[in-house]
Amino acid sequence: MSESNSAQAISDDRNGTTLSGLTSGAVELERIRRAYARRARDHHAERHSESERSTALRMDELKRLVARALTRDGATPVVNCRILDVGCGEGQWLHFLAGIGARAENLAGIDLLPERVESARMRCSPLIHLKCGDASRLPFDDESFDVLLAFTVFSSILDPALKGAVAAQMQRVLRPTGVILWHDLRVNNPRNRDVRGISRNEVMRLFSTWRVTLEPVTLAPPLSRALCASARIHMQLSRVSALCTHYFGLIEKL
Repeated sequence: MSESNSAQAISDDRNGTTLSGLTSGAVELERIRRAYARRARDHHAERHSESERSTALRMDELKRLVARALTRDGATPVVNCRILDVGCGEGQWLHFLAGIGARAENLAGIDLLPERVESARMRCSPLIHLKCGDASRLPFDDESFDVLLAFTVFSSILDPALKGAVAAQMQRVLRPTGVILWHDLRVNNPRNRDVRGISRNEVMRLFSTWRVTLEPVTLAPPLSRALCASARIHMQLSRVSALCTHYFGLIEKL
């Protein structure tokens, strides 16, 4: 299917109009917007206490990993770091970073969805710089951040060209001694065709001249929900690579 035909095939769910004449990147951005809108509706419809408990256990694991990465030997002290959360959502990670010592005025976030940015503004300090926009055109200066967060960003992008553009922008705004903290799906989710797992090799292609260090993390959600009553067993099984659905790690300039 040609680019123009692909654009014409996508209809606006709200008013039935078509998105003709758009570039493939613009079409992909609109697909992502709709996917997140559907996900938000489904999440609220299916939420229950057991799933919230398992989510909390997985989040606790990720918070430990982030804190460990930011305090590793040779890392810039978090209080001095300028940090950008790419795909910041409702600001939960910016709020967490402020809670472990990052200065609010050194924090920034960008998200594609305006409603998420508004939620982040309500959650976070007014000193945190929040932008609504497209991560393939980051509105920040070259080499202006010490740390970037890329959490479940690339698995939501199915268009290879847009993935490459986002990766290039992240490399542009990171300082030479900076680091990207990566957390994303490494396998496909059979229940969600709007996302696609990112293999280690694909990460290495996106950041071909950088050092990529990844480890399997995040216990598969169905198993996590089944074990949510036992934090100890949950933690033990989270160390079994074959049971983990995501990668966490560091991407650093060589």
